[in-house]
Amino acid sequence: MLWIGIILLVAAGGCLWAASRSMTRTHAMMAAETLSVPELLELQRISTELVGPGRFRKVCEVVGETAPAPVGMLRSELAGVDCVWHSYRVQRRYKHYDRDNDGDTRVTTRTETVSEQTSPHGWALLRDGHTIGVDHGGRRPDGAEQVVDRFEQAHAPQMAGVAGVLGALMGGDRDETIGFQHTESVLRPGTRMYVLGEVDDRDGPLVIRPPRDSSTPFVLSTRTEEELTDSSRKGQRIWAFVGAGVAAVGIALIVLAVLL
Repeated sequence: MLWIGIILLVAAGGCLWAASRSMTRTHAMMAAETLSVPELLELQRISTELVGPGRFRKVCEVVGETAPAPVGMLRSELAGVDCVWHSYRVQRRYKHYDRDNDGDTRVTTRTETVSEQTSPHGWALLRDGHTIGVDHGGRRPDGAEQVVDRFEQAHAPQMAGVAGVLGALMGGDRDETIGFQHTESVLRPGTRMYVLGEVDDRDGPLVIRPPRDSSTPFVLSTRTEEELTDSSRKGQRIWAFVGAGVAAVGIALIVLAVLL
């Protein structure tokens, strides 16, 4: 009972940390300025006059429509969709057979990723005829459109390599492929997007990217700021409520364990 109470207190701490993270995200979005590209260009000009080129940095929000980067329009790997960003994943679903110490065979269904790729290039945000680059920093945009979600059944049971064959012959561990899950998501050109990040000119043109200060959240979303803040507030309340409840149960169990 004592250990269960301690585990529940640790879980409560995780819930309260998640609530704090949601609160930080909400406050960051509320505090950040929403700036247009012309406003950012003017701030960059002033910065260049004062401290020289390549030194401009500004944490802010930028809203616009997605447009291709200078490398041009991309095509997604699986669906062949015209886009400015894409990401796909192929996962193998398989049955794993193994014997326990009593000689009984146990069967579990498992999943492993066999292939995964995200387009390395960023994209641009277009607003009123002006553009700013977006460096996603390897992050997945919130609200990206899923264009592929299919499962392909294996035509016949497939054992994983030599180890699987030997395992089957000896009655030991072996894997049997069930099939493959394919998923792909894209950002099409013209998608409205909200970005909270840090704008700089270290590469020349203005680009918004993950803030250098890791305590500042980086947000890439097709949702509006209002939708995002509402979602963060709701998440904060849920995590705080769950955390408080779990903590109360954990403390009660610890007290009972000590008294008994």
